[in-house]
Amino acid sequence: MAAETACHPLGKRPCRMQAFRIWDINQKTFYLRNNQLVAGYLQGSNTKLEEKLDVVPIEPRAVFLGIHGGKLCLACVKSGDETKLQLEAVNITDLSKSKDQDKRFTFILSDSGPTTSFESAACPGWFLCTALEADRPVSLTNTPEEAMMVTKFYFQKD
Repeated sequence: MAAETACHPLGKRPCRMQAFRIWDINQKTFYLRNNQLVAGYLQGSNTKLEEKLDVVPIEPRAVFLGIHGGKLCLACVKSGDETKLQLEAVNITDLSKSKDQDKRFTFILSDSGPTTSFESAACPGWFLCTALEADRPVSLTNTPEEAMMVTKFYFQKD
């Protein structure tokens, strides 16, 4: 059941927020722990903790990503020499492609066979990633080929 909300990211045509399941190539799903998005193996009654990604397309390969009905959005933030992923309490349908301050919420999708990678539009060369170990924070990496980080995800409409 996809959440649908009208929005106008380009100032003209409406688009819809849709829910997607996301899991990395090692089968780790996303869930929230202490207000931080982490990736791990959820089993049994814990499977209900899985976070779906709320997605609003803004261009053919660019999207805004959120969780909790689009009320918490994924953002790429630079602070000094550090680039990090953080959740920000903004409504995904209030974001606009034409606003520079909203660029940190934009991710470019790249498909490679059955998997998808998510590159930050605000921080080119930085990709959404998970660690090889379970129950570690979802983060960003600028070395997507590094074996210690997973940047390929299965991304399926819920």
